[in-house]
Amino acid sequence: MSSTISSLITAAEGGDSGATDALFTALYAELHRMAKRELARQGSPPSLSVTTLLHEAYIDMSGRGGVTFPDRARFMGYAARVMRGYIIDHARSRGAVKRGGEFRLTSADGHDVASPADPKELSDISDALDQLAKVEPELAELVDLKFFCGFSFAEIAALRGVSERTVQRQWEKARIYLHQSLSTGLPE
Repeated sequence: MSSTISSLITAAEGGDSGATDALFTALYAELHRMAKRELARQGSPPSLSVTTLLHEAYIDMSGRGGVTFPDRARFMGYAARVMRGYIIDHARSRGAVKRGGEFRLTSADGHDVASPADPKELSDISDALDQLAKVEPELAELVDLKFFCGFSFAEIAALRGVSERTVQRQWEKARIYLHQSLSTGLPE
């Protein structure tokens, strides 16, 4: 399967639209699982379904030229970034005042209903990850693979050809960077 994915990635990069479609089909189940988990984590509103997220990500990814994926890990990381961006854009638009974003949902008994993640918080996290990608692209990709794709340390280590302990050390470094970045951005 891995060699098939690699050959499809290579053909898709060469401009073969059939290979792009075959690659998407081959990875559809994994991408669907990733989209479902990400929407559940973000507390997404019913207006954004897993299928909608996945298909919007596909449209976005297939429309971009010049993007290369030397391996499955980079493809999945890129897909996670595209989905993250779409979720954040959706949360921003749903939180807009003209769409009633200043109101809070409550149940009949007056308790708050579970609402989607705060668009500002999502935006801050996205900005911190984008900044990390400028400083240490490998660490940002690791966060995408671990947090957004849901890969285990062992899976990431196998994808990258390094030890699991190396991946764990890189994960800690990325977490520290993101924590510091988010902490400094918060009002005191």
